[in-house]
Amino acid sequence: MPPSNRLISLDALRGFTIAAMIMVNFPGSEEFVYFTLRHTKWNGLSFTDNIAPVFLFVIGVSIVLAYSRKKITEPKGPLYKKIIFRSLKIFAVGMFLNLMPDFDFANVRWTGTLHRIAIVFLICALVYLHTNWKQQAWITAILLVGYSLMLTCIPTPGVGKVMLEPGVNIVAWVDTQWLPGKMWQGTWDPESILTNITSVATGLTGMLAGNLMLSGHSPERKVNYLMTAGMFSAIAGYFWGLGILHVNENLWTSPFVLVTSGFAALLFGALYFLVDILGYTKWTKPGIIFGSNAITAYVLADVFALLFYRAKFGGLPLNELVVRKLISIGLQPELASLLYALSFVCINFIPAYILYRKKIFIKL
Repeated sequence: MPPSNRLISLDALRGFTIAAMIMVNFPGSEEFVYFTLRHTKWNGLSFTDNIAPVFLFVIGVSIVLAYSRKKITEPKGPLYKKIIFRSLKIFAVGMFLNLMPDFDFANVRWTGTLHRIAIVFLICALVYLHTNWKQQAWITAILLVGYSLMLTCIPTPGVGKVMLEPGVNIVAWVDTQWLPGKMWQGTWDPESILTNITSVATGLTGMLAGNLMLSGHSPERKVNYLMTAGMFSAIAGYFWGLGILHVNENLWTSPFVLVTSGFAALLFGALYFLVDILGYTKWTKPGIIFGSNAITAYVLADVFALLFYRAKFGGLPLNELVVRKLISIGLQPELASLLYALSFVCINFIPAYILYRKKIFIKL
């Protein structure tokens, strides 16, 4: 497939993933949320746990499609500058969101979703400029095995033994030593320093999929390879997670990477077959619109949340007011909360649609 050909399925997957991220980040009420729409407290896997890995997988695919020709035809120096500058912009926007609305610089959190995206994009893009797909596969394997050995073989300082419990593992210990500012969970942070290792591995699995999409194989064979690789990755991660190291998003464990990357490959393969091969494209329009300004939509959701979740209407935030009204007419509390979250997604769709119609694409 020539690099100039856009994958509608990838654009749609990027947008639908951002929409799902907004939906789970902003429920109508934190008290009433379906189990699978919450992050798991520790070991396990929910729908919500899959969203960030899918987006990092999409970033990996997009890196290959964006830089496959540039890595050959353009000098590396200017490419380095563009990649580093883009990463810094995404990281800076993440810091801005963390500072809102009080701008308390003394207690700011230095990690988050956009921070992780910035780091993964930076490292994966630089790796891509200097490696082929086989080297990328080896790097992925080394990162996953090395990270697993670190978690299961290095005792937590001050404890004297290997710990994999919240706040007392080697990942949390590193954060307490070197992570500035406040942490999301007080004594530990799910977007920690060391979990960037396996987050990069997630991005690399997307790069492997991207290399496949640029290969000379027929579209049908590409689908077969994607679906087969996805199935084996998910199965391998599941069985790996039955041992000492479980499927765990907070530690971004190696089994977690394999399971979620497997799901991402299966999802991407299914969309590629339906959309790019069979031509069922009409239903993808909302995803394409969200995906054309994905990070902008994510940022606007945080900004809109200041009004929808903080401003008082009749003594209550708007979200609580709406959820209570829906419950009063007989809706299940969790359903009422979900309906509000979906409505909030639709509200965020409006500026994304306006930008799309005006052909304004904000590239962070």
